[in-house]
Amino acid sequence: MLYVTSEPFGQLPDGRTIERWTFGSDTAVTAKVLTLGATLSGLLVPDLRGERADVVLAAGDLSGLTGEARYFGSTIGRYANRIRGGHLPLGTDAHPLHVNENGRTTLHGGPDGFDNRVWRAEPVQGSDRVGVAFRLHSPHGDQGFPGALDVTATYTLDRRGCLTVDYEAVTDSPTVVNLTNHSYFNLAGEASGDILDHHLRIEADRYLPVDPDLLPLPGPGLPVAGTPFDLRSARSLRHLTAADDPQLMLAGGGYDHNWILRDGVSRVPTLAATLSDPVSGRRLECLTTEPGLQVYTANNFDGTIGGPGGRTYPAFAGIALETQHFPDSPNRPDFPSTLLRPERRFRSSTSYRFSVGRAEPAVDAGRAVAFAAS
Repeated sequence: MLYVTSEPFGQLPDGRTIERWTFGSDTAVTAKVLTLGATLSGLLVPDLRGERADVVLAAGDLSGLTGEARYFGSTIGRYANRIRGGHLPLGTDAHPLHVNENGRTTLHGGPDGFDNRVWRAEPVQGSDRVGVAFRLHSPHGDQGFPGALDVTATYTLDRRGCLTVDYEAVTDSPTVVNLTNHSYFNLAGEASGDILDHHLRIEADRYLPVDPDLLPLPGPGLPVAGTPFDLRSARSLRHLTAADDPQLMLAGGGYDHNWILRDGVSRVPTLAATLSDPVSGRRLECLTTEPGLQVYTANNFDGTIGGPGGRTYPAFAGIALETQHFPDSPNRPDFPSTLLRPERRFRSSTSYRFSVGRAEPAVDAGRAVAFAAS
């Protein structure tokens, strides 16, 4: 039986009250989302034996939600990823944005992005799915972005265990919009160790190499063939620890890169990536309408951030699969546009489809590795 409920979750030091919404099925997939940041704070998914585990990393307490773990599971906006120099050209004008990364970059919407806002919530109930619609008003000039923006992020779960996030936004004057969810997945279970033995496949034959600020280099992207970024066949993420690649070193020894799924927006969600855990048998298929997939493998985690159970998160504790437009698109006219005008409505949809069972073999260093799900 599908259900949706809410409960008080606590109060932040500044007096803001947070709610937690829980929805789904007690025997299949259950999601927990907070009104702070429209944040996916829990996702219980069965394994091969039917035993459920939480497969997303989360802040251990309320202070973590606005501190070191502030992006964990949050809805990111106005602009997911990075904008170079906090510089936003728009028509004949240039808008200075608030910078928050090394004093040089506007990251994830700025120092006070959508992840740090309390969203309004209301339940969504249908015959075959339940969830919650979260709404937020962002005024003109918010973090330097022009135009007032009204945003809705709707989370729904269906009976098959597919979690969908639908985004919509409208503005009263031209602005840019790039929204995503920033969950870190560990299909073996939250705080169970690293994800290096997970298998990952990405449906892309090009990626965007980056500079030391993790912004895309000039050019249309590079072929993945012959590089550690070739995930067109499933690969164990353990290859990251052995690869001697300058691009991986720039990102801290792993991925913090955008794969080019397509050259524009799709009308319907299509498969972007497949993540599998060979021990639990859990599989996650990520489908999206977006043109890009930013993958971050938590390379820079150092064991200082603790989860809800008190255990800390080491390097590679989870993997973020951030469906979005490309980084720094406002400064890159060769990239798909993120411009939103008053006469248009921004729409984007991403689904996380869960299943269990045997997956395709992974290929590492030229040899096949069997996927050992029993």
